[in-house]
Amino acid sequence: MLDPSRAHRARRGIRMDDLARLIELLEKRHACLSLHTHEEAYALSLIREAALHLGRPLRQWAVIGGVRDGLVAGKPPVPETEHPAAALYYLHEIHDPAIAVMLDLVSHLKDEKTLRLLRNLIEKCQDCDTQLMLIDHREDLPPVVADWVTRFDVSLPDAAEIEKIVRETLAEMHRLRRIEIEMTRGGLETMVRNLRGLTRRQVRAIIIETVCADQRFDESDLATVLTRKRQAVRTGGLLEFVEAPVELSGIGGLRRLKSWLKQREGSWSQKAIEFGLSPPRGILLLGVQGAGKSLSAKAIATAWQRPLLRMDVGALYDKYIGESERRLREALRQAEMMAPVVLWIDEIEKAFASAASQSTDGGLSRRMFGSLLTWMQEHAAPVFLVATANDIGALPPELLRKGRFDEIFFVDLPRAVTRQDIFEIHLKKRDRKPAEFDLKTLAEASDGFSGSEIEQAVLAALHEAFDRGEPLTTAGILGVLATSPPLSVTMAEQVESLRAWAKGRCMPAD
Repeated sequence: MLDPSRAHRARRGIRMDDLARLIELLEKRHACLSLHTHEEAYALSLIREAALHLGRPLRQWAVIGGVRDGLVAGKPPVPETEHPAAALYYLHEIHDPAIAVMLDLVSHLKDEKTLRLLRNLIEKCQDCDTQLMLIDHREDLPPVVADWVTRFDVSLPDAAEIEKIVRETLAEMHRLRRIEIEMTRGGLETMVRNLRGLTRRQVRAIIIETVCADQRFDESDLATVLTRKRQAVRTGGLLEFVEAPVELSGIGGLRRLKSWLKQREGSWSQKAIEFGLSPPRGILLLGVQGAGKSLSAKAIATAWQRPLLRMDVGALYDKYIGESERRLREALRQAEMMAPVVLWIDEIEKAFASAASQSTDGGLSRRMFGSLLTWMQEHAAPVFLVATANDIGALPPELLRKGRFDEIFFVDLPRAVTRQDIFEIHLKKRDRKPAEFDLKTLAEASDGFSGSEIEQAVLAALHEAFDRGEPLTTAGILGVLATSPPLSVTMAEQVESLRAWAKGRCMPAD
């Protein structure tokens, strides 16, 4: 149980759940803990508090300065311990129940002597009261060491901590130079919600940058904060914010999907939970290329008024051992911290296709696929997953098992009535009056065309009409349709195979 200095720790910005988890691991005598984080200062504060709670010495090493006392500021460092090998040897030879912290050690482990000394120290920690903690921005520990290391994840700040950081940052800035603050309680809550999923350092930096522009902090800064957050998330490599202005009414067809979404729109409310409903967790959209799967993901986010995060599966795999799994875990954890959100994994088969076969990647794809399945089954945060796929044969069978998704929808090529709707939507979007066109004839002529192919036909006809200096006409669009064979013709075998598989296995989206 933690001691009564809880308020003191809260003032220092330490998450009590982080501290409790760390103390538990230390009390269970884990020999070596690894903290992968970009928030070194927070991690060090956390470890200091744990050492104080347990009444144990704390020794801290960095390549600049060497080994020093981690609890008493100003004490001189141990001489000649700047080199990591020398520091590891020193820590191996001391005999007290210390917690030893090493900063940025991973990059030094290419040296065989340093690696050997680290292994010796970890072995010693298994049989004595000393425990080792590695804080690093990298996670690619050598396998011979990684097997002995227990991972500890530092939490991202929750809403209460973010509000505290915002208030403290504004107070610091106000002391340096007067700033005007005009923010309602509702505006502040929206601001905090927009900052969720970021690190403490990122939250502070965004607030400073926002206020420095005009020495004001008001609700007009909400747009700036969200823009900065998008930039910060994009630098992480895997998640990106997607503008989702598309409304469900802007998509032709997909009537069953639209009805399904409308029924579940309020499933996250307290009233629905008390009624006995569980919030939906996600859907898989399987179908022909260009049929509207990606558009549907954007429309879902708009219809439910949630931010849309897209996972870049192309950036998922990393050349460093362990980095790919870490990047996936962090992306999923970040999505949870930003909840409620819609998480879109586009062309999911490209990320996990190797998990369905005997891959040559050392089992990496299967491990990552297992991590995703576990998260899909266990996550409690309101993250609605929308996965899209074009090639069902490349997907591991486990992903299609009942219960993984709330529903699997098959998005087929649009029927005649839907094609008519799609022509109407794209003509209106380009300031044309649909009543001036023969929509029925256009729908009949575009049999086998996907929604995106119909849009491209309208665009191509517009270009030709502009070039000739003539108005857009039904005949002009028909001419483009006649000279542009659709994908369903050029890839007829694949389309029919996909349709055959989906029959009886998926719910038709339209």
